[in-house]
Amino acid sequence: MNVFFPSLIEKNFLVFVSEKIRISQKWAVFGTAVFLVSVPVFFQAPMVRQLPWLSLGMTGFWLWLSLKLLRNRATNLWGDLLLGFTWSWFTGSVYWGWLRQEPFLHLPVEAMFVPLAIWCLRHNREMVGNCFYLGSLLGTAVTDGYFYITGLIPYWRQLMIVEPEMALEVFQDALTQVRTSWGMTWIIVLVGILLLFGIVPLQSKKLYWWAFGAAVLSTILVDSLFLLAAFVA
Repeated sequence: MNVFFPSLIEKNFLVFVSEKIRISQKWAVFGTAVFLVSVPVFFQAPMVRQLPWLSLGMTGFWLWLSLKLLRNRATNLWGDLLLGFTWSWFTGSVYWGWLRQEPFLHLPVEAMFVPLAIWCLRHNREMVGNCFYLGSLLGTAVTDGYFYITGLIPYWRQLMIVEPEMALEVFQDALTQVRTSWGMTWIIVLVGILLLFGIVPLQSKKLYWWAFGAAVLSTILVDSLFLLAAFVA
């Protein structure tokens, strides 16, 4: 009896600690994924228009760092996640650096690594990073879908070619389209879709689903900030 109870207490304690570690890892992955979705928007986007080759060249650094982290068991998780970010960074550099005037090329370029990501998932390779990449891509697809459905594509093209001082006028014209009942209805519909694909994966205990869900939900955050900035302007 004296041996049994300490053993039971020790076992329960270890289970408790391991569960806490698992929970903290989930939120660490979630927070990091949200941050990595935001980085291209607020850091890469301004740089890629002025220094596209620098942005493209930084892909090599991200790839080197992710592979270095992957080799170490203690940092393997973060190398995995960073590898998925590397795919997003590379495709973003290519599109926004040289092809941004053509909206129809956006998704095909961003989806360049989908075959590789699917292959990795089928072989249980780098699950966290590839799920992050696919979640980010899904968010991009939904955002692009809104532009197509509501007829905002012409404004996209204009923003890519006008002088900076004329951009505000184009934004205001686009917002007129967004404020219509059609535009507002589709915001509600697509936000609902993003919430569904973002929240459901968070019910899983698997870290790769948390990376996927966080990447999808980050789309709502980033798009909301852009919309708010446009309204304020």
